[in-house]
Amino acid sequence: MTAQEQVEIEAAVFRHLLKHLDERKDAQNIDLMNLAGFCRNCLGKWYVAEAKNLGKDIAKESARERVYGMPYSEWKQRYQTEASAEQLAAFEKNKSGD
Repeated sequence: MTAQEQVEIEAAVFRHLLKHLDERKDAQNIDLMNLAGFCRNCLGKWYVAEAKNLGKDIAKESARERVYGMPYSEWKQRYQTEASAEQLAAFEKNKSGD
C-alpha cells in the first residue's frame, strides 16, 4: 500500500466514524467518555492539533462543526441531554484514574 492510499483509507474511516456518530445522537458525549475515554469534542481537539502539525490554523469551533455536522451550540440545544448522577459519578471516577 502506498502512503497516499493509506491516507485515503484513513480519511474514509474518519468520515465513516463521523457518519456513524451523526446517526447515533443518542450516544451522548459523557457516555462516550465513560466508555471509551474520548468524545466528539476530543475529535474536534485532535482535528485542530493535527491541522496545526501540518501548518494549518483551524478554529476550534470550525473543527467542532466538522465533527458535529453543525455548530456545536446547535447540536447541544437539539440533542444533548442532562447527564445523570450516575454518568457524572462515572465520569469523575474515570477522570481521576481510579
